[in-house]
Amino acid sequence: MADYEKMKKACPNLQANLAQCTCTYSACDKTGLCCQCVAYHRKMRQIPGCFFTSEGERGYDRSYGSFCGDCS
Repeated sequence: MADYEKMKKACPNLQANLAQCTCTYSACDKTGLCCQCVAYHRKMRQIPGCFFTSEGERGYDRSYGSFCGDCS
C-alpha cells in the first residue's frame, strides 16, 4: 500500500493541486496528489472526479458511461 502522507510531504505541487481539486469525496487519501489519483482511476477503468461537472462529480459514479452522459 502506498504511503500517501509521505508523498504529500514531498509533492512540490500539493498546495496548487489542493487549490484546484474539485473532488468532494472527503475520505480520499489521494486528494492533492493528482498523479496518484489519475493512476488509481485509470487502473479501476474510471475517470477522476475533476473531469466531471460539479453536479456529475457529486454522484460519485466515475464510470466512462457516466462521464459521457455528464458531458452531453
